Amino acid sequence: MDWVEFWESVWSTAKALQWFEVVAFATGLMSVWYERKNHIAVYPLGLISVGIFVYMGYTSALYAEMGINAYYVMMSVYGWYMWTRRDSNHAVLPITFNDFKENLISISFALLSFIALGFFLDHFTDTNVPWWDASSTAPAFVAMWLVAKRKVENWHFWILANLLAIPLYFYKGWYLSSLLYFFYLLLAIWGYFSWKKKAQEACQKLTV
Repeated sequence: MDWVEFWESVWSTAKALQWFEVVAFATGLMSVWYERKNHIAVYPLGLISVGIFVYMGYTSALYAEMGINAYYVMMSVYGWYMWTRRDSNHAVLPITFNDFKENLISISFALLSFIALGFFLDHFTDTNVPWWDASSTAPAFVAMWLVAKRKVENWHFWILANLLAIPLYFYKGWYLSSLLYFFYLLLAIWGYFSWKKKAQEACQKLTV
């Protein structure tokens, strides 16, 4: 497929979109944008988007993607609570870096999730891309948890998940979704540097 055919396919897909798909794409982009800004709006917008993507994953036999979005729903509720909760000093949860132990746990959980999910999809579903689907889903499981904890490293896992999801959606014929995840990737890279700067500034204030 050349670039002309690709953009023709994207345009054809865009014209055929139903209203709920447009809402999913728009709220998904807005959610990542607000996450980059460290704004609570990431969660209500994200809940709308992921709810719709649960349905889309089911209809395309991308069961891991359906599962991860169902997980996003639960984690969005949890994250919303964590971001608005205040401690005894009336301070909200700050942006921080993982320590070594937290990084080790995050990476281990991502690998175990990949193996378990890939095995399940390979043996118990009709998907033709079980391990590929699992590879883009496992890092996203960890990323969502780290977002709720306001950890800078969440962006590392989002970047990996997006890099793997872009060609997966393209292969499945979800050309517009593939393009959407390309924008997610750009926002994730931007978000990483933005959160890293905020965390470093917070550390400097503590040492002054």
